[in-house]
Amino acid sequence: MASRLADGNEQNLQRFVNQSTWDPVPVRRRVAERLTPLVNPDALVIDDVSFPKDGRMSPGVAPQYCGALGKQANCQVAVSVHAVSDTASVPLQWRLFLPKEWDQDVRRRRAAGVPDEARHREKWRLALDILDELAEWGLADRPVVADAGYGQNHMLRAELRARGLHYVTAVRGDISAHGAAAVPHTPQRAGLRGAPGLPRYREPARSVKELVMAAGRRSLRRCTWRQGSRGDMTRRFIVMRVRPAGVAARRAARERAGGRTAWDGTVPAETLLAEWPPHQPQPTNYWFTNLPADTGLRRLVSLAKIRWRIEHDYRELKHGLGLDHFEGRSWNGWHHHVTLVSAAHAFLTEQRLSPKAPGPASPSTRSSTPSRTP
Repeated sequence: MASRLADGNEQNLQRFVNQSTWDPVPVRRRVAERLTPLVNPDALVIDDVSFPKDGRMSPGVAPQYCGALGKQANCQVAVSVHAVSDTASVPLQWRLFLPKEWDQDVRRRRAAGVPDEARHREKWRLALDILDELAEWGLADRPVVADAGYGQNHMLRAELRARGLHYVTAVRGDISAHGAAAVPHTPQRAGLRGAPGLPRYREPARSVKELVMAAGRRSLRRCTWRQGSRGDMTRRFIVMRVRPAGVAARRAARERAGGRTAWDGTVPAETLLAEWPPHQPQPTNYWFTNLPADTGLRRLVSLAKIRWRIEHDYRELKHGLGLDHFEGRSWNGWHHHVTLVSAAHAFLTEQRLSPKAPGPASPSTRSSTPSRTP
């Protein structure tokens, strides 16, 4: 940028990104408020992205799973939430993940300028923090979509339900569940004066894969949910109501109910959506959702499949706009960098959504700030 400007100063630009004290949150909020109406999102998509790094001093860097490399590696990881439709998408907010070892490493925290309040939080909790912030901005009014890395977490789904948010989250086929009609009973424990035991189901839980295969191909329904580059996107799906099972599911339900004494042992029912291609011996993809039980199949499938837009975002953010090119080692610098990259992505998205010949009222030509002309 400095080389393209007549009065460009590379050192000043580097200081602006890495060392200056401007607050990135109001900038991200302005971008989010400006782009959300243009994108008109069908969903808010949770995802995370990794940045391979050498050394130990970049904030949040640690040996951990690196999606960019597909293996354990030294990297940073950031959680993001995007406003997504089938025609456009834009990142709304970011959180930099801090591994546990960063909580006690005073020397590295001080060198990177990590604030005292920034501590290790699981990625799913960072995603909830972002959604809570978007709710404060009036922007968290769409279903939440996430991959199995988040969808498998029963507490995340319980917290989304508690916030009144609908979701469609991918899960693995080995996650266990009961049929929705199953109701636990509370047995009397012998030898303890008839004290009641823990609620339990009469029939053992089965994996969602087993439940779908037991229902069989006769229960599949054909669905076309959008036009792809090669024609209609059409697959076969099955929809059924289930109650998630297992220790984690019961713990999440108990905590949301207010503890063991207030919990009747029932885990909230969810809708299971599964995809079973005709030439596959078993289903290939599964999702849990709390959308109303009468939600149409096309709506369910279009939301389950909408994450494809995020790959476009990350490709442009990384390869076109330099999201993973930041070489600074400061907490503020990283947040400034992703904010400026997000603003650049927002500008390009706005240009793509604007008319070919912008007029005075076009979003691409309106100023974001009030005019100072009297």
